[in-house]
Amino acid sequence: MDKALARTIRPLEQSRDWIRGEIGPKPSMALLRPQDLSVDAAYQRDLSPKSLKLIRKLVEEWDWRKYKVPVVTRVGDAWHVIDGQHTAIAAVSHGGIDELEVLVVEAGSQQDRASAFIGHNKDRVQITNSQLFFAAAASGDEDALTALQICERAGATVLRNPSPGRPFREGELIAVAALVQLVRRRSAVKARIVIETLVKARAAPITADLIRAVDMVLNDKNYGDVEPDDIVTAFDRFGPALSTKAIELAMAKSLQRSRALGIVLYQHLRKRKPVRTPDESRVHMAAALAQPER
Repeated sequence: MDKALARTIRPLEQSRDWIRGEIGPKPSMALLRPQDLSVDAAYQRDLSPKSLKLIRKLVEEWDWRKYKVPVVTRVGDAWHVIDGQHTAIAAVSHGGIDELEVLVVEAGSQQDRASAFIGHNKDRVQITNSQLFFAAAASGDEDALTALQICERAGATVLRNPSPGRPFREGELIAVAALVQLVRRRSAVKARIVIETLVKARAAPITADLIRAVDMVLNDKNYGDVEPDDIVTAFDRFGPALSTKAIELAMAKSLQRSRALGIVLYQHLRKRKPVRTPDESRVHMAAALAQPER
């Protein structure tokens, strides 16, 4: 691992003024059979389709390096799971896992256990798409690595952690999901041209709607006569007016904003090829509006 990327765990400077919570009894570790664990339906969630999908994924891709230790407590003669029921159910369903290492805590009353359950599921920082994207790149994910290379060559910067309150700079990209979709949908060259076009247009930031709209105009079969420089010129000339008209079109025609933005952008381009006849233009626009939403 690159030492420059490793951060030593240190106390926060501002923590000196914080009020310290009561630590309480320390937990202990134990090895338990997963089939000996129970779930209190009074406060635990029922298994939803999403839960079943997660449990199947855990069973099919069981990996101790990704293992999250279940938190349990003793209730009479039973062991109740406070956090980690999906892991416990997956272990039993797997059939090849005889024991699980669990964290045993004291939570004598049901109210204590329910409060702990809420804390486990509420007091956590949700991982963002950007953090997942960079983690995927660090793990060697081909699509994420290709996307980073494309942005580097196009002059765009993928933001890891956007700073609240700081204005976006030109060429900063926040739409990592749309970026990866673009990479999977197009060749690396075509994807780079899309991002490069938005960099030249001084987009701040580069959003999902912008990526999809420019990709549509450059690469969709209904828009094959467009040059990237024409798009840059349109953004320079019309700027925010394009977004305003796109919102109006999206509301009027029940279109996705990216689709509407692509149509409006195309309407404001300086065409390099001979202009279509009125009939051809109407057919072209009807085809654009009739495309299924992606």
